[in-house]
Amino acid sequence: MTDAAPQGRLRARSLGVVAGALPTGPLNAITDVDGVLVGHATVDDGADLHTGVTAVVPPRLGLPAAVHTGNGYGKLVGSTQVDELGVLESPIVLTATLSVFRAADAVLTYLMRLRPDGLSFNPLVGETNDGFLSDIRRRPITEQHVLDALEGACGGLPAEGCVGAGTGTTALGYKAGIGTSSRRLVADGVPVTVGALVQANFGGVLTVQGTPMPVEEVLPGVRHEEPPGNSCMIVVATDAPLDARRLGRLARRAIFAMGRVGASYAHGSGDYAIAFTTAPPRRPPLPDDRLDPVFAAVMDAVEESLLNSLFTATTTTGVHGHTSHAVPYDRLPIRPGTDG
Repeated sequence: MTDAAPQGRLRARSLGVVAGALPTGPLNAITDVDGVLVGHATVDDGADLHTGVTAVVPPRLGLPAAVHTGNGYGKLVGSTQVDELGVLESPIVLTATLSVFRAADAVLTYLMRLRPDGLSFNPLVGETNDGFLSDIRRRPITEQHVLDALEGACGGLPAEGCVGAGTGTTALGYKAGIGTSSRRLVADGVPVTVGALVQANFGGVLTVQGTPMPVEEVLPGVRHEEPPGNSCMIVVATDAPLDARRLGRLARRAIFAMGRVGASYAHGSGDYAIAFTTAPPRRPPLPDDRLDPVFAAVMDAVEESLLNSLFTATTTTGVHGHTSHAVPYDRLPIRPGTDG
């Protein structure tokens, strides 16, 4: 397994930062859950536009799913129907706040192509606000960008950091982006894989394995501004046999995991988690009192995904000269090591 990010930055494990004791999947990514694909479309002009689209595509539609709202200051199109029916009828698409509605319309185009006779569809599209680094009012995301992310979705290790919906995001005072991770375990005798993917764009003080890393101390003399509209989107995929109610319990743990890395859960932070399972419907769900190891896997995978979203991101200067700086590796509480 390689632990180097595509941009040449390093993932958490290559830096000696490990969340929890459970083993990861082969890729340490949401794509370790069989059949789950990820695609990106990036819009980056090197100046005022740093944005994009990230798509998580399940192996089939109609899967059990749940949404948990940690703080509802955000836009998650399609969430109420998932709450009502407990079913995922769409790929999960992430983008920028003012592009979420165009993206939802593009997902509708995608779904209508899949079902030419369909009369009702429920696109599931979430967002965070990348307006600190990107000229968000230009709404540069087009239908083609969304279709490119959906149709180009594939297995393998997804790109992380400044890519897709994470191109212009900032979290915990530093440049962030997309991050992913996975865990493997046995629950009630059933082998289970849990994967997570995050779009990190929220406030607080970066905390790595219990050690706070305030940007003002880590990067003294660097001008630091807290971007408005901080939020986080979390996608959890698993092959554990679970119903929608139990998936809701997983989604809540995903939001809890943000606290491990120092989230402030601020007034303006739209924090959402979406959980779904790929397990065949004929399998009975795991009993509630056997879910503790699955909860632990979710917490660890989300924590590491959030750290990966930060550690793989690169310093970016965007609209109005705003700059978000990458986390400096030499200030981490654990020094760089080898793959693990």
